[in-house]
Amino acid sequence: MNPSTGKLIMLIGAGVVLIGVVIFFFGDKLGWLGRLPGDIRIEGRNGGDFYFPIVTCIVLSILLNLIIVLIRKFFG
Repeated sequence: MNPSTGKLIMLIGAGVVLIGVVIFFFGDKLGWLGRLPGDIRIEGRNGGDFYFPIVTCIVLSILLNLIIVLIRKFFG
């Protein structure tokens, strides 16, 4: 392994810790996440439910891509 791999692993770990802190302290305020308009929810009559948060996935994907682009721009 080279030093850049170690830096990448440390950056990923710091990101995971940051996400954990945000969820721990602000989890009750993130109730809208996963319930955006456009998310697919099908409730069956016999208790079979299907839920696919497509719009939430798209929004999170856009946000993560913006963050990655900014990190690469400033540190790359």
